[in-house]
Amino acid sequence: MTDRDTLETADEFHARVMAATDDEGRLAVAVEEMPGWDIFPFELDSLRIKPLQPLADEEPARRGEDPTECWCVAGSLPERIADNVLWSNERWLVTLDHQMRLPLACNLMPREHCDLTTVPDHLTAEMGQLIVALSVAIEELPSVGRMQLAKYGDGGAHLHLFFFGRPDRMLQLRGSTLIDWEENLPVVPPGVLRANAAFVSAQLQERVGGTGPSWR
Repeated sequence: MTDRDTLETADEFHARVMAATDDEGRLAVAVEEMPGWDIFPFELDSLRIKPLQPLADEEPARRGEDPTECWCVAGSLPERIADNVLWSNERWLVTLDHQMRLPLACNLMPREHCDLTTVPDHLTAEMGQLIVALSVAIEELPSVGRMQLAKYGDGGAHLHLFFFGRPDRMLQLRGSTLIDWEENLPVVPPGVLRANAAFVSAQLQERVGGTGPSWR
């Protein structure tokens, strides 16, 4: 077993990356990687990477880092969540993301405070079941070709998994460049978005129970 003390530190990683930059602190565009893919959304002629910044002293605190300050400890859901609940049961919520310009984008989150690394045992099996059920439901939408799943967690300490419905047969939007394309797409009409969300909610209710959209 590798001793943790022998592993590369954040300072060593940063120094090694900086050693690969030019005089302005910029890395070369890796045209042999994603920028060279046919699905990459930007032309390479004027593309350059921003200069790397110095290593931060520490990771910034996230919203809800202190569990007592997390939205989940209140007696009721905050309005920004309550108004956008696509599906729910006693332990989990799926919220609709109105800002993203995909056929459907939503978040799966527990009512109980935890992050992915601290999901309690009594929630892990159901989390897996819901990931599968929600993925199936989103891919049943006629405008969706594939469902993409992501977990970032750099802004909020309460677990929230992202589900993105990639538009069907728009092959340039495949893979990890979907989010780069998404913000340049036209806004989805509210009626279309709500209809897609209601369909996914109904599929979830049929498969795992729970209740439907909060806006009904």
